[in-house]
Amino acid sequence: MTPAYRRDEALLEDVAARFNDGRNFGVWWLGQSGFLLKYQGHQLLFDPYLSDSLTKKYAATDKPHVRLSERVVAPGKLSGIEVVTSSHNHTDHLDAETLGPLGAANPEMRLVLPAANMDFAAERLKAQPLAMVGLDDGREIDVGVFRFTGVAAAHNEIERDAQGRCKFIGFLVSFGNWTVYHSGDTLWHDGLVAALLPHRPDLMLLPINGNRPERRVAGNLNGVEAAGLARACNARMVIPCHYNMFAFNTADPQNFVDACAALNQSCWVLEGGQRWDTTMLVDD
Repeated sequence: MTPAYRRDEALLEDVAARFNDGRNFGVWWLGQSGFLLKYQGHQLLFDPYLSDSLTKKYAATDKPHVRLSERVVAPGKLSGIEVVTSSHNHTDHLDAETLGPLGAANPEMRLVLPAANMDFAAERLKAQPLAMVGLDDGREIDVGVFRFTGVAAAHNEIERDAQGRCKFIGFLVSFGNWTVYHSGDTLWHDGLVAALLPHRPDLMLLPINGNRPERRVAGNLNGVEAAGLARACNARMVIPCHYNMFAFNTADPQNFVDACAALNQSCWVLEGGQRWDTTMLVDD
């Protein structure tokens, strides 16, 4: 099992010590698609999965979810979280065993998710209800200092409910002078670059595990596609995710790094619990 770069108290101490004021922000990779973002003391969690619920669920099946990486922190140890996201209903993005303890430790926290998924999420999280804020493709909402804009995601298709609302979305998040894009799970689809390019994200957080039907799960961008999407959107930095969690559904980040180099696209690969921050940006 891959050990975390920082875990538990070491991770919490690094988070607590940084970005309590000033114009910079940082992100810590929590594994899979989970990131903690901190700006001027405000903390946002993107799609955290901090349990072994899927490993337990699929242990006796023909699709075991054998974990590859060490958990970086128990969700109940995270404090000061103002907002958490769920890009869609799959358990590694909407996990009751993560969100329950997280909500108990952060009673004022709000969950931003597709409006189409709110009833489903309420049922899954009924043991620890959370205040929810619904988002849809192209809609903007403010949660504290963070402004969210929904961006349609294709996992593998763009799916909508009976009211036409997207079931899979990515998040453009603006705060201060910064913009971050977390794609959720998605393939490259018509309209994606057009939705993102005007914002010129400072940071893009993109999956690289690819789309392989033999895995019997919905697919994502691969490393070459993630690099290409970041370049097409003029992103200042791109960080890969959604790999090195489960043995059956992972990828080698070196392919992503090589593709970024070929495109002259700035990228950064994190280990679990490791931080990237805007002091690492090179002026362009």
